Amino acid sequence: MSPRDASVAASDEWTDPDGIRSPAGSVHAWLRGTNQTLCGRQLSRTGLIRFPHIQWADAQPATGRDADRVHEVCPQCAAAMGRRRDERPWRRVDPRP
Repeated sequence: MSPRDASVAASDEWTDPDGIRSPAGSVHAWLRGTNQTLCGRQLSRTGLIRFPHIQWADAQPATGRDADRVHEVCPQCAAAMGRRRDERPWRRVDPRP
């Protein structure tokens, strides 16, 4: 399973009016079948709640449909999922001679 298929693990949960569990609080990227997030936190020790039915892209506060109560996105998990690749391409401004 590749990181592109990552689900969500979160510090809290809430139930929407349709009765579907959704993540809340701090969210992390998690691969199904493992006991740790992409940033290396163990789910069993940190008390993170698994959401196998929610994809990582759906838990992003800017664009996600299941991110109504998400307060923080783990920066290490976001980097592992390739967040900065398209946002700010790197270029050298003043190269050394």
